[in-house]
Amino acid sequence: MSDDAGRPSAVEWLAAAAPDPGTCRWEWERNPLGVTLLPAGRLWDVLILSSELGRPTLEILSCCTERVGPVLADFGDCRMGFFVPPGTAAGWIATGVRAAGTGSWVVVPHPARAASGVRWVVPPDGTGTLTDPVLLELSMHEAAVTLARERDA
Repeated sequence: MSDDAGRPSAVEWLAAAAPDPGTCRWEWERNPLGVTLLPAGRLWDVLILSSELGRPTLEILSCCTERVGPVLADFGDCRMGFFVPPGTAAGWIATGVRAAGTGSWVVVPHPARAASGVRWVVPPDGTGTLTDPVLLELSMHEAAVTLARERDA
């Protein structure tokens, strides 16, 4: 199912990361939680930050780029996952940031429906847009400085 511009839908784009896209779509339809597991490292990696750092990072990042890639929030909004290009996780070294790349699986909700627990903060749009890791890192540094200043005030 593609949109009018001929690009894949968000469902098709996410399902393409699955070993079997049809099974992925089936799981989204039948799983009572509205989620499925997708492998990282094929179409995207995910960098996972605490929400304390993730929320201000997303605010800053949104001012630096026209389109932020997909962003997930986990159960209880404790962590946020930023979708970045594949291979990013392998070279990412940062205190307090977890990286999901090749060999990792990510709980992913249906892009157009409410799910239990995990939710989209920035849903995918089917274009394949991912967050630039350099801009993400710069935004994280700026957010960390802002948080430190607020604590010291």
